[in-house]
Amino acid sequence: MRRIRYLVEYCFVRLLLFLLDRLPLSFCARLANGAADIAFRLHASRRRIAIDNILVSGITADRREAERIARASFRHFARLVAESLKSDAYFSRHPWTECVDWRISPELQQILDDPSRGLILACGHLGNWEIAAQLLSHRKPVVGITRPMNNPYVNRLMQARKPRNRFELTPKHDANMARLVSALKEGKVLAIMIDQHARDRGMMIDFFGRPAATHTAIALLHLVTRTPLCFGACVETAPMQFRFHASGPLRFEPTGDKQQDIRRILEHLTRELETAIRAHPEQYMWGHRRWRDVKPAPPSGTPALR
Repeated sequence: MRRIRYLVEYCFVRLLLFLLDRLPLSFCARLANGAADIAFRLHASRRRIAIDNILVSGITADRREAERIARASFRHFARLVAESLKSDAYFSRHPWTECVDWRISPELQQILDDPSRGLILACGHLGNWEIAAQLLSHRKPVVGITRPMNNPYVNRLMQARKPRNRFELTPKHDANMARLVSALKEGKVLAIMIDQHARDRGMMIDFFGRPAATHTAIALLHLVTRTPLCFGACVETAPMQFRFHASGPLRFEPTGDKQQDIRRILEHLTRELETAIRAHPEQYMWGHRRWRDVKPAPPSGTPALR
């Protein structure tokens, strides 16, 4: 039964890709918004997770506003997928330099323009992280860590469709420390998501005032390699127009207390992510179960959308 379900999903995705390849970007964006609205109504569990996460974060205490942000987040993610799949064709007709407004320091500019210097980029599920990697790869090779999709047929199809340029995806199970260090020594950008649940392998770091299990690899890599570190986000400002903001480069000197050094780095990066999310809450992927052991905030009295 699972194989049959996978094949049905695969056929459905192939149909969607067929339509995306032939329809204009503006129509695809409307189609994505419509599909997201349907998913928001039908996928009750994911909708509740998104709304509860927004309330827990303190972005708003009003449940109706949380529902609005959650629906906008669903729409943003659907457009992200559509735009990412059409980006190769779009950038072949429009110079990529005209699609992004870089907001980075002169020192960070120098690192990106120097092929011998690596960079560790901390990022989250905010804005369009797929296109961010593509835009960065025009300046310096980028290595990202990915988790394969559950459906192996769809996973192979989507991996084949991902724009490459100088963007290399490393499966999560192959992302050992030696391989990541090697990428930095080769002068590449190593992009690591810092807002994924780390289960019992992470360190508990407050995210919007609530403890969340956070992966420590990014802090360890910085401490071991002394490679400059930055936090970046690529937010959408208009259809296929983006603003890439990055802080840093950041450098944390070891104090001799390894655990405290790791905590200091993770806390700083998490605060940067929080600030970026507060500025663009509709572009964050709230449907991820970031707080696994934290009860949702109490409702404000307004009934949830059903």
